[in-house]
Amino acid sequence: MPSAPPSGKKINMMANKTLLSKFFIAAVALVAAAIALPAAAQVGLPVVNMTDDGSGGTKYSLTLQLLALMSVLTLLPSLLLMMTSFVRIIIVFSLLRQALGTAQTPPNQVLVGLALFLTLFIMAPVLSSVYDDAITPYFEEQISFETAMVAAEAPIRTFMLNQTRESDIGMFLEIAGNTEVTEPADVPFLTLVPAFITSELKSAFSIGFLIYIPFVVIDLVVASVLMSMGMMMLSPMMISMPFKLMLFVLVDGWTLIMGSLTASFALS
Repeated sequence: MPSAPPSGKKINMMANKTLLSKFFIAAVALVAAAIALPAAAQVGLPVVNMTDDGSGGTKYSLTLQLLALMSVLTLLPSLLLMMTSFVRIIIVFSLLRQALGTAQTPPNQVLVGLALFLTLFIMAPVLSSVYDDAITPYFEEQISFETAMVAAEAPIRTFMLNQTRESDIGMFLEIAGNTEVTEPADVPFLTLVPAFITSELKSAFSIGFLIYIPFVVIDLVVASVLMSMGMMMLSPMMISMPFKLMLFVLVDGWTLIMGSLTASFALS
C-alpha cells in the first residue's frame, strides 16, 4: 500500500531547513573567500547604481550584491561563535582569569584577540579546504553554486562532527523528532550546529575545572595558614594571588594552555 504523501506543513519545514542550511554554508564560504582570496584577485562590487529617471534627474540604488554582503557581515559574530573553535577557547580563557583571581587582567580585548587568532590558527585547514574545493572552482566557473555549497559544507561538517558528542546529536534529533538518521553524514546541518555548541560548552567547562584545581588548593592552603595565625580579617585572595601568578609563570602556563587547547580539537 503506497504511503501517504507528506503534508504541506512538513514540506515547508523541510524547505526552510534546506534554505537555512544553504545560507549558513554560503555565509561561511564568503568568509573563507574574504580571508583567503588575494587582494589582487578581488573583484569590486558596484556600490551604487545610477539610472536616468527620464526627466533629467538621476536615481541612486544599492545593488543586491552589496545588500547581501552587508547581511553576511552582520552574521559574522554568530558564525564565529556557532561553527568554529572560538566558544571553547574564550570560555577557557575566562575561567583561567577567574581562577587566577586577577579580576580584569588580562582585559577582555586581549582575551578576545587571543581567542580570535587561535581560532584562525585551528580553523586554517578547514578554511583552506573550503577555499580550494569550493571558492576557487566556483570563481573560475568550473562548478555551479549548488555544487560549491556542497563542497564548502563537507569540511565544516567534518570539523563539527569530530568535536560533537553522539549523545548531544541524539538529544537534538530526538527533540526534532527525526528518526531517519543512521549515519553522521545524514545529520541535518541545523541539528548539528546546536549539538556542536553544546559539546563545546561541555568541553570548555571540563577544561576549566582541571585548570581551577591547583589554584583552589593554593587558596585553601593560604586560608588555613591565615586562620591558624589568627588573621581572619585578612582576605585570602589578596595573599594567594602572588603565589598563583608565580605558579602559573613557573610552569609556563600560557604555553601549556595554548598547546592543550589546540591539541584538544580533533582535526583529522
